[in-house]
Amino acid sequence: MAHSARRDSPELPDFSVLKRLARDQLIYLLEQLPGKKDLFIEADLMSPLDRIANVSTLKQHEVDKLYKVEYKPVVSTSDQLCFLIRPRIQTVKWVCDVVNADKAAGKFKRYKIIFTPQKFYACETVLEEQGIFGDVSTDEWAFYLLPLDEDIINLELPEFFRDNFLEGDQRWVRTGGSALHLFHSIYGPFSKVYGIGRCSKMVYESWREQVKEGEQKARQAEVGTVFLIDRDVDFVTPLCSQVVYEGLVDDIFRIKCGCVEFGPDVTSSDKSIKVMLNSQDKVFNEIRNEHFSNVFGFLSQKARNLQTAYDKRRGMDIKQMKTFVSEELKGLKQEHRLLSLHIGASESMMKKKTKQDFQELLKTEHSLLEGFEIRECISFIEEHINRQVSYLKLCPLSLYFFTGLLPKDYRSLKAQYLQSYGVDHLLTFANLKQLGLLVEQQPGETLTVMESKMGKLVNDKTAGKLTDAFSSLAKKSNFRALSRRLSLVPKSDEEYDLRVPRDMAYIFSGAYIPLSCKLIEQVLERDGWTGLEEVTRLLNGHEFAVTADLRPQSDAQRIILVMFLGGCTFSEISALRFLGRERGYKFIVLTTAITNSARLIEAMLDNHV
Repeated sequence: MAHSARRDSPELPDFSVLKRLARDQLIYLLEQLPGKKDLFIEADLMSPLDRIANVSTLKQHEVDKLYKVEYKPVVSTSDQLCFLIRPRIQTVKWVCDVVNADKAAGKFKRYKIIFTPQKFYACETVLEEQGIFGDVSTDEWAFYLLPLDEDIINLELPEFFRDNFLEGDQRWVRTGGSALHLFHSIYGPFSKVYGIGRCSKMVYESWREQVKEGEQKARQAEVGTVFLIDRDVDFVTPLCSQVVYEGLVDDIFRIKCGCVEFGPDVTSSDKSIKVMLNSQDKVFNEIRNEHFSNVFGFLSQKARNLQTAYDKRRGMDIKQMKTFVSEELKGLKQEHRLLSLHIGASESMMKKKTKQDFQELLKTEHSLLEGFEIRECISFIEEHINRQVSYLKLCPLSLYFFTGLLPKDYRSLKAQYLQSYGVDHLLTFANLKQLGLLVEQQPGETLTVMESKMGKLVNDKTAGKLTDAFSSLAKKSNFRALSRRLSLVPKSDEEYDLRVPRDMAYIFSGAYIPLSCKLIEQVLERDGWTGLEEVTRLLNGHEFAVTADLRPQSDAQRIILVMFLGGCTFSEISALRFLGRERGYKFIVLTTAITNSARLIEAMLDNHV
């Protein structure tokens, strides 16, 4: 089931050093406040911190009690308070309230704020305005890179997408450059850097500035090539429903920081269980990149193999039984436990997806990508709007907006949407336009003269269907043009065997090759952007390619770091793993966050909706 890597595939670097660096720096910062102290941790830092330094490690360095930041008065009796927070104005104001409340009560304590991954000037301004700048000490914990697996590194910055692409706030650009600089200082130097997108270009320039400022040490490169890509280069891929196993688990159970919580419906007990999902889980590692339709067959075969392994005990003598117990039994029990969990998760996902008309949803998405049966797609969207299906699940609507729609359809769908979900969502539509996700086609742009004449030769009903087909083919939306130029939608005249995938389209049931991954494939094939001028024009440019005068070893040249600015999906990671197996590459994904359709739509919503 799991696709074997090519024998000549290079070995990936060891990322455990990133964890050690982050842990050592945090311990150093905590020791700057000597003696016992209480530590207040921002909620979305709890899981990343647990991967770096667990509670016992913190206790060893005189952290007495741990609290989650909850934006209410604190109950700590300690004389020293340490706050580990993101550089957010709301959180800084809460810290100011805590300090000022203590001062008003005549309590004199020592306060330390540790900002991660960096401190912004705006935060210091708030401390000054609230009159506590001299009462607190501040520091930065440069925690940029969190390894989630052997080929995934996360910045854990979900706000990057909204701040940069919707609000136009470029404060995280320096963070991206610093993350790349840290990676480069340990695993570089890079011989080739490619990128596309405005943010990617700024991150690249920020990184180059930091390289010039720092010391240059000669060392053997472990990663030779880097590819930076903005999320707004490809909005279609994250809006598509995921059908690879890891993507589905994320969509339904939500994977946080490489960990998922399976409820009683999966565990077949009254307890929930937290499970780490990575390559150390042998069962998960074999099915994570598989199309969901193949997973049950694999799990059934695995269960039979496991039973056969258990049955070997029969007829063993004492010496053989002793060897079996000491060498095999523990591993078999662990595998059995994991197998049971993944079977339970698969059954739970199957039930939920069946209830949600999942097949109909996939058919609608595929039709929108291909540009056919648009009327049927609109009917599906209208039905779900009128049934008031959660707006976070209305990905086909956003997909239709992006692939191009007629003004009359837009007006109708917008009116129905606002009636179902409330006029507050006027701001959501404004955000869609701001992001470039709402593409209205002009009436005159859809039909050629010949197609109009053909329409007149048939009755109205048939003409309507013809018009739909021709309009979808002739729309001047960039997605359609990109799809044709890069062959993103495979020809549907032959059966697609999902058990033996022939290209990256398998991650979407053979219907669509992710644009982001196709761009990476093409640039690596051509060793640059030459021959892709029309594609980059349709993507609004900002592409770049830089080659350094280095001769890295051949293994490093085939290890490629892909940096997604604005988030990436597990489906894209699966597609890159497939591409790597086919071409003899190893891809490392460095992303600002793991995203999916619901999280992307959530980011587009106005904060008050």
